[in-house]
Amino acid sequence: MLFEQIARNKRHTLYVMAAFVILLAVIGLAVGYVFFNSAIAGLLVALIAAAFYMVLMISQSTDIVMNMNHGRELHQADDDPELWHIVEDMALVAKVPMPRVFIIDDESPNAFATGNDPEHAAVAVTTGIQARLTREEMEGVIGHEMSHVRNYDIRLQTIALALTAAISLLVNWGMNAFWWGGGRRSRDDDRDGNGAQVLLMILAIVVIILAPLAASLVQMALSRNREYLADAGSVELTRNPLGLISALEKIDDSQPMQAADPSSAALYISDPFKAKKSWTHLFDTHPPMADRITCLKNM
Repeated sequence: MLFEQIARNKRHTLYVMAAFVILLAVIGLAVGYVFFNSAIAGLLVALIAAAFYMVLMISQSTDIVMNMNHGRELHQADDDPELWHIVEDMALVAKVPMPRVFIIDDESPNAFATGNDPEHAAVAVTTGIQARLTREEMEGVIGHEMSHVRNYDIRLQTIALALTAAISLLVNWGMNAFWWGGGRRSRDDDRDGNGAQVLLMILAIVVIILAPLAASLVQMALSRNREYLADAGSVELTRNPLGLISALEKIDDSQPMQAADPSSAALYISDPFKAKKSWTHLFDTHPPMADRITCLKNM
């Protein structure tokens, strides 16, 4: 059951990332077609923007994310022996390098991992999670975060953030071009064009308008999928689903965080803001906690 869960979630991740790339390409084509009379030019600009943001985010992601969430780094085991050794033990079991360790001064229990790859990873926990969880429960949580590191989820999330930023840039670029004298296809070329050209223009504009929402939905779908995979990975590492189950129950029964940055919400093991869930779950950053716990109990 465990390995089937891991394989299924890996397949889902491939589908989601493929959807992200296709979405970026479609938006680039639409922006180029509507505003600059060249769909290919728009596609090339989209790819260049995505590459630029990926390089920027991958090279600086850890420090940026930790600064936004007010993380305080531990530099040696003596700074917090218990936390340091739990992270060290879980990294050893996961066969990844020891990550940087941070503490966030917040009474709400939560944790997350970030970075570019296992060699440049970091783990952060709140003071609230240290105060409320037992060692067994903390091992389940850190095992979850080490699974994110081992599975390169941290890089996937970084790439997703970069692609979302690139999509926002394309939309803003296109709309600015429209207001400042661009969009000649919509105003001139299609004035005397046939119905097919007009329909293509309308579809392209709809794509551009809905692009930011679509990008957010794909990013959230990726986050939800990887949480299930990391839960399964924690069980694989600790051989103890009860520890993580108990930890998730305590995390779920807590107040929202005060120190978390909204753009980092998807990184946390649980939604730090306890946002009201939508009935479709399309706008949720995390899967329903009850569903995660049920999956863990069935492993």
